[in-house]
Amino acid sequence: MLAVSSKCVRLPRALAQNKRALHDLTALPSNKPAIAYGPPGRSATTGHIATVFGCTGFMGRYLVAKLAKAGTQVIVPYRDEDEKRHLKVTGDLGQIVSMEWDLRRPDQIEECLRHSDIVYNLVGREYETKNFSYDDVHAKGAGDIAHIAAQSGVDRFVHVSHLNAAHDSPSAFYRSKAAGEERVKEAFPNATIVRPSIMYGYEDKLLNNIAFWPIWWKLNHMKTKVRPVHALDVAQALANVIQIPSMPGTFNLPGPSTMTYEYLLTLVSTVTYNPPSRAPTLPKPVALWLAKVAQNIWWPAISPDEVLRRYIDDVDVPGDWDKFGIIPDEIEEHAITYLRRYRSAENFSRPVVFPATRETSSYDLA
Repeated sequence: MLAVSSKCVRLPRALAQNKRALHDLTALPSNKPAIAYGPPGRSATTGHIATVFGCTGFMGRYLVAKLAKAGTQVIVPYRDEDEKRHLKVTGDLGQIVSMEWDLRRPDQIEECLRHSDIVYNLVGREYETKNFSYDDVHAKGAGDIAHIAAQSGVDRFVHVSHLNAAHDSPSAFYRSKAAGEERVKEAFPNATIVRPSIMYGYEDKLLNNIAFWPIWWKLNHMKTKVRPVHALDVAQALANVIQIPSMPGTFNLPGPSTMTYEYLLTLVSTVTYNPPSRAPTLPKPVALWLAKVAQNIWWPAISPDEVLRRYIDDVDVPGDWDKFGIIPDEIEEHAITYLRRYRSAENFSRPVVFPATRETSSYDLA
């Protein structure tokens, strides 16, 4: 009976897959057709080809997974062979195409995007290196990719910036993000610029870093206000752009709530059942000096510019989530998912108890 039932189910599906309708055909701005076929899902084909620069980073892996799961063929430019291996399984056979590239090689950039109808630029770095400054990555690099995309006839260009990007910011990181937006607009006037706030997720530098290095989040007496946003919400918003015919402009994607570092430290302590950190609050000059000294070690450490950013509040602007059809989640809904690993064995399965309000802080009681 199971064999007969299985075959009976497959036959209508097989017949349905051979039927085409007008809604399967999408006319791109370049007059190229995007033809979708197959049932919705991983094994389908949307007819779109997307290039995701910066796909090996924190946000990139989630965007690639969202696009590939919907049936979009994704070009994944990479620099290190080992950094892109996990992306291969996010899509069906032949849907993930990896290509080696370098930000300073226009010919390689052009090769990565010449067959795509949409290009995402997620390239970014929290710290400077001896090879790349903030401007090299966020400004010049973004402008070069946008310029080559425009010359190659790419229909859509999506650039990911930051909510706090500003030309007059004390942070070189935020200034370079603002310069990158200007260069992208000059090279690709119809570009979609997305400005998320600080993101949290499995590999984030927010919740994980607070759990491991709480001393660096006590700067400014923990009064800095941020608007954390879930990485999966931002990835879904970026993936939804491909279904919107035209979306030029700049869009802010902050988290749904504003909270201080004090509340985040309390949240991490409460969820992990670890006592509040007794580390002192470092004066700003001392923190900057320590961060500067830390640049002498060979592995990435907190930079002086990151210290400056710990004193800058997230800008208070309304979010544009409705333009992408997304309702962002609160950080409390996902905190246990990303912080359970920091619990002791005896507390691993204990229920989660959140602070009563965002004004409640165990640091006031310590």
